[in-house]
Amino acid sequence: MFRIALANIRFPATPEESVRLAVQAIAHASIERAGIICFPECFTPGYRGMGRPAPPPDPAFLERAWSAIAAAAAKAALAVVLGTERVVDNALFATALVINRDGTIAGFQDKVQIDPSEEGTYSPGSGRRVFQTGPLTFGIAICHEGWRYPETVRWAVRHGAHIVFHPHFHEAEPGVYRPSSFADPANSFHEKAALCRAAENTCYFATVNFASAGSPTTSAVVRPDGTLLSYQPYGKQGLLIADIDITTATGLLAARCKSV
Repeated sequence: MFRIALANIRFPATPEESVRLAVQAIAHASIERAGIICFPECFTPGYRGMGRPAPPPDPAFLERAWSAIAAAAAKAALAVVLGTERVVDNALFATALVINRDGTIAGFQDKVQIDPSEEGTYSPGSGRRVFQTGPLTFGIAICHEGWRYPETVRWAVRHGAHIVFHPHFHEAEPGVYRPSSFADPANSFHEKAALCRAAENTCYFATVNFASAGSPTTSAVVRPDGTLLSYQPYGKQGLLIADIDITTATGLLAARCKSV
């Protein structure tokens, strides 16, 4: 068994607050004896777009933020998947920074398949990889690419991932359905896609969103057979803690696929 934590917390008011909230969540996850914590998409400094004002990309701030969060990870002896952004050759990427339990940097997984609405903000990344913490091997598929591109999850599982983390940002829009139970038939396709990503690859799928009023999706963990293990009540701030049995994440169906 391996314990994971999903940081279903509010959208930070400022980039600086994103760091404070991340450090607090890491400390809380350590108290809960989690081995890894995952944050929503671009949590630090905060997702750009959706009508939200944001300061210009600031590589110096990001370096300071990553250092502070890495120090918190080392103090807690906890691996971290931090939704963030980075600037490379003047291009801005939505990404996930993976921090090891000792605070060292394992690397990045950039968002490869960006949503059409993001094309003026973020550049598409390239390449995929898996990461390791203790006995757990994991991949990352960020928001749009996890919902709509099954191959992003399949690639990770075919390369040994027991679980794929899915940092995303999804808040209420006027007139949309406001669910109270996960994968409600009256809701959009998004949470049903989470069930499919797990079942079609025989892996765990852990999706993590910000906490916001009327949120159409929430943080949840899906078992390798496509059944729901647990989910966070909609709009409620806090950590979703789940114990996963990595021996059941065999990757059987992903391995039988002839191509990614």
